[in-house]
Amino acid sequence: MRTGPLNGEASSGRSRAASPRVFRAASGTVALILASLVTLLLLVDAVIRAGWGEMLLIAPWLLLVLWFIYVGTFVSHVAIDADGATVQNLLRVVRVPWARVTDIGIRYQVRFSLDDGRIVNAFGGPVAGRPARPGLREDRNPRARIPPALRDLELIREQWLDATETGSDGGPVVRRWDLPALGVLLLILVWGLSAVLISGAVG
Repeated sequence: MRTGPLNGEASSGRSRAASPRVFRAASGTVALILASLVTLLLLVDAVIRAGWGEMLLIAPWLLLVLWFIYVGTFVSHVAIDADGATVQNLLRVVRVPWARVTDIGIRYQVRFSLDDGRIVNAFGGPVAGRPARPGLREDRNPRARIPPALRDLELIREQWLDATETGSDGGPVVRRWDLPALGVLLLILVWGLSAVLISGAVG
């Protein structure tokens, strides 16, 4: 599954360059939505049954589970723009300028081959699967028979080739941690520790 700029933004190259196109597994989005709904229902039930005080003591543990589901199923993705690709695998983020890429392929997952011989594998984004089954009616559009992962790979390669033709600026491959997600984890852990201390004091 992929998400990208709105149709209205396609009127200029500047808008396309400013709005990265994101490729993320549809299953991760579904899992996060379902987990968020279950968490919300459990928090509402806790308020109804025990009140706001008890809900605030239970909430950090439910949010901790939700955080792990978010990191494990949703956060990994591939984002591309005019300057390069951003690959996030769980909490690790790699920014790859197009000038450093020598090839882009897929071996179950998208793989960016770099000019120094290293390979950046993308946990999220297009994933190779079974070829699409032919329908009862023959589709006149040849692209309809191409698996979605290969169509997404073609879009990524097109962005890379366009940048190569226009001579995009190079630069170092930057690796970093997802600090906002780690910050949220720290807040949840502090909240959970406070809940344990409060529960012990009240008990």
